[in-house]
Amino acid sequence: MRNIDMVRIYLREGDHAHGHALLEQIFAILHDQHKIHGVTVFRGVAGFGSHGEVHSADLLRITVHLPLVVEFFDAKAAVDAVLPQLQDLVPEGHIVRWEAQCS
Repeated sequence: MRNIDMVRIYLREGDHAHGHALLEQIFAILHDQHKIHGVTVFRGVAGFGSHGEVHSADLLRITVHLPLVVEFFDAKAAVDAVLPQLQDLVPEGHIVRWEAQCS
């Protein structure tokens, strides 16, 4: 068993930062720049954040901003290296990190 750090990032489809799709930027950082292990994106069918605005799949809407959760894990040093870049892109309070054991 080894210790790892888990990270979750909460976003919405269509979120942008610096004029580009936020999810694409996060993937480029995690995959291309830092070679992070175990990255998965979950697409929610509904959700709401601190403002209470509900986002859900609706057949009557053409544009949908469903919730996305980007989850990844790696050694503590790798997570320490990547987090500052992610924190510059993602709104405050949308990144959660915890220690876990990998077996």
